[in-house]
Amino acid sequence: MKKSKTRLFIEKKISQNLLIYIKEKQHHFLKNVLRVKLNDAINVFDGVTGEWRSQVISISKDKTALKIEKKIREFETQPDIWLIFAPIKLFRLNIIIQKAVELGVSKFIPCKTEFSNFDKLNYKNLELNAIEAAQQCERLDVPKIEKIINLDMMIKELPDDRALVFCDESDTNLPSIYDELKSNLNKYLKWSVIIGPEGGFSIEERELIKKQKNVLHVTLGSRILRSDTAAISSLFCIQSMVDKRQPVLK
Repeated sequence: MKKSKTRLFIEKKISQNLLIYIKEKQHHFLKNVLRVKLNDAINVFDGVTGEWRSQVISISKDKTALKIEKKIREFETQPDIWLIFAPIKLFRLNIIIQKAVELGVSKFIPCKTEFSNFDKLNYKNLELNAIEAAQQCERLDVPKIEKIINLDMMIKELPDDRALVFCDESDTNLPSIYDELKSNLNKYLKWSVIIGPEGGFSIEERELIKKQKNVLHVTLGSRILRSDTAAISSLFCIQSMVDKRQPVLK
């Protein structure tokens, strides 16, 4: 059997012998970038049923037709980790989305803060970015991206049974993120990490976050990290400890 040329996310539940018509950007990628040919193998996944092997059965000007042949991987859940972040410049935000998908984030929650410089997001661009990252890193699902929400409302709605990891650059005397995670690993099955904007959180916002009973108030070290670096560093710490231990809630 031919090796698959790529993986594609399909926004449709997949089943045996299903015919799928690939159009627009994905069609352009298959036809003009990969230059697929008839009978080439393409792996596809839908975020629900697992991963499937398909075969190219036709290529036209505006679409590529695939026929589903067989399932090659059963669906696997990801750890239940949310990333709550203040929007930043698009280039760095795209880095956060890409790397967070690779590190197993199950949901993105953009959050408006006092020092946020950006509150208008191109959700379609972020979703496409997340899909591309999931295709490349062998994930079987694509994280959900929520609409932007004010910090106080997000805090109010965050479930009490979900740990909130707050990486606070203003206090280096806090316990390290690894120490706090080790101490609370058996206490929580659901996790979240909150990352502020480039100007950090205001004093009032820090106090609001710190008084939550499910918060883990930690430091990432003595250096002041950019928002994207802080997000990736904290997610790596969490993922390295809790990966494969808890399911994503559907």
